[in-house]
Amino acid sequence: MSDATNGKAAPALADALRVWVKIGLLSFGGPAGQIALMHGIVVDEKKWISEPRFLHALNFCMLLPGPEAMQLATYIGWLMHGWRGGIAAGALFIIPGFFVILALALAYALFQDTAFIPVLFFGLKAAVLAIVVQALMKIASRALKIPLSWLLAGAAFIAIYVFAVPFPLIVLAAALTGFLFADLFPKKGGGEAELDSPVQPTIARSLRLIVLFGALWVAPVLLAGLALGFDSVFVPLSAFMSKMAVVTFGGAYAVLAYVAQQAVETYHWLNPGEMLDGLALAETTPGPLVLVLTFVGSLAGFRDAGVLSPVGGAVLGAFLTTWVTFMPCFLWIFLGAPYMERLRANQRLSAALSAITAAVVGVVLNLAVWFAVHALFARVGTLDAGPVRMSWPEIPSLDPVMLALSALAFVLVFALKRGMAVTLAVCGMAGVLLQVLL
Repeated sequence: MSDATNGKAAPALADALRVWVKIGLLSFGGPAGQIALMHGIVVDEKKWISEPRFLHALNFCMLLPGPEAMQLATYIGWLMHGWRGGIAAGALFIIPGFFVILALALAYALFQDTAFIPVLFFGLKAAVLAIVVQALMKIASRALKIPLSWLLAGAAFIAIYVFAVPFPLIVLAAALTGFLFADLFPKKGGGEAELDSPVQPTIARSLRLIVLFGALWVAPVLLAGLALGFDSVFVPLSAFMSKMAVVTFGGAYAVLAYVAQQAVETYHWLNPGEMLDGLALAETTPGPLVLVLTFVGSLAGFRDAGVLSPVGGAVLGAFLTTWVTFMPCFLWIFLGAPYMERLRANQRLSAALSAITAAVVGVVLNLAVWFAVHALFARVGTLDAGPVRMSWPEIPSLDPVMLALSALAFVLVFALKRGMAVTLAVCGMAGVLLQVLL
C-alpha cells in the first residue's frame, strides 16, 4: 500500500501526528462533538482536505458498524499518508480515551466512587454543545445546495429523531433518491486540487487485507487462551465484544442495552446499574462512546482474573475488549475507502452520495439535539405515542447552571470567535468553579 499522492500535496506526517494527538485528547461530546472537532481542524483550520472530500468520507463511515468518528479519522489519515497515516490517526483517536477509561474503571473497581468525574468534566459539555452547533451550521451551509438536499436533511432528522427509523433505512432511501434524481445535483469536477487515493482497489489486495486483519483480530485472544486457559473469562469476553463490534450500526447506543443485559444477567460481569456508571464515564471523557465496552471488559477481568492479580486482569480485560472492538474498524476503512474514492468520478453514484450527505446533516442534527437535551436537562424520558418515539425532556429538570455555561460557550464561539481549545478550557474551569461553589 503506497503512501504517495499525485494531486494536492499531503501535509508532513509529523505535522499530522501532532494534530491527531490533539484531536484524541480533545474528542469530547460523542460523535457529534468529535466530527465537529475534526471538521474544524482538518477542513477549516489546516485545509488539508476539502469540505466535499470530508463529507464523502463521512458518508462512508456513517454506513459502517463501529464508531463513525474514529473511522472518519482513520479514513482521513489514510487519504493523506496511506496505511501508516490511517493506523496513526485511528489509534491516536482511541488511545487517550482508553487510558482514561482504564484508570477510571480501576478506581471504580477499587473504590466504587467516581463522584469527582462529573465535577471535572461538567463544563466541557457546554463547550461541546456550542462547537457542535457551529460545525453543524458550517456543514449544512456547504452540503445543502439545492432544495432537494434541504428536504432530505429535514426528512432524515424527523425520521430518526421523531420516529426512530433505523439509520440504514434512512441512508438507503437517501441514496435511492440521489441516484434517481442525479440531474438535480451539481456536477462534480474542477475546483481546488485534491489528494489522490493512496492505492487502487484490487481483489488481491482486498483478500490480503481480510487475511491480515482477521489474523490480527484473533491473535491476542488466542494468546490469552493459550496462556490463561480457554475457559478463563478473557476468551468469552473477547468473543462477545467481537460480535458487538460488527453489529453497532447507528452508533454505540444501538447495542448498549443488549450489552448491559448480557453483561449483568448472562455473564455476571457487572452488577445492576454499573453499566450506567460506565456510560456516564464514557460520555464525559475523550474518545468514542463505545469505550464504555472497555469499562465492561475491565470490570470483568478485575472480578474474574484467574491466576492474574485483579489489577492485571482488569488491564488485560480492558485491552482485549478494546482490541477486538476497534481492530475491525481499520479493516473496514482500508478495505472500503479505495472503492469509495473510485465512486467519486461517477456522477450518478456521486449524486447518491450527495443525497446521503444531506441525510447525514439531518442525522448530525439529531445527534446535536440529543446531546443538547441530555446536557441541559437532568431527566429525559421518551415520548411514545403511536409511531412517534422520541426523547422528551422534563422541563422542570432544566439545569440553570448548564444553561448559563452553554450561553457562555455560545458567546465565546459565535460572538468572540474563540477557538475550540479556549472554549473548552474556559468552560471547563468555569464548570469546576460553579460546581464547587454551588
